[in-house]
Amino acid sequence: MKYSPILMLHIAAGTVGLLSGGVAASFRKGSRGHAIAGNVFFVSMLIMSSCGVFMAIRISQPGNVLGGSLTFYLVATAWVTARRGELATNIFDWGALLVALGAVSTAATFAFEAATSPTGLSHDYPASTYAFLGSIALIATIGDVRMLVRHGITGSQRIARHLWRMCFALFIASSSVFLARAQIFPAFMRTTGTLYILTILPIILMIYWLIRVRFAKKWRRQPLPGTGNAYSVSA
Repeated sequence: MKYSPILMLHIAAGTVGLLSGGVAASFRKGSRGHAIAGNVFFVSMLIMSSCGVFMAIRISQPGNVLGGSLTFYLVATAWVTARRGELATNIFDWGALLVALGAVSTAATFAFEAATSPTGLSHDYPASTYAFLGSIALIATIGDVRMLVRHGITGSQRIARHLWRMCFALFIASSSVFLARAQIFPAFMRTTGTLYILTILPIILMIYWLIRVRFAKKWRRQPLPGTGNAYSVSA
């Protein structure tokens, strides 16, 4: 398994995913560059997470199965949200909801096991890790339910759904590389805090873009008195 082709594919796809995700998050939303980088990120992250889940199942690592499955779910639902028209739902969304509910219940079970275990761990991870993953899954579940009840979402809510899911998937990937495998990086990156910055960068970018999307209308300039013309800053 150490040098297996599936592991090499997992690493290669993860590397491409981190790079393309950073590029996609840097481009203006809706631009051609963002769309191209986003599609590369989508494919590479699906490959990375599915390979990770496959390997975790083979070596009996339920915690990594949970993390990989949640990453796959976040990327898939984010991409579908961007590609599909507004105010539309289908059977895919119901299936995604079941995956999210499964992630919530699994994370809660593992967190309880870790909290009550003499070692403080469940499948090699502490309760805090499962609580974090479970919280993400719960937020996603609530979003899925609201979307299904409303038969779709539109406008800034649709953009925000796409943004936060992609960015959180990127955050999970970055933390699994820069923090969980810090020993593979040069010493100066570990001692200067560079790895921590690279880990939280997806969250920083997510907050920036969510704020920009939320207040985009407020940033648009109002018509000048007497002219009747207005010009706006593109979000």
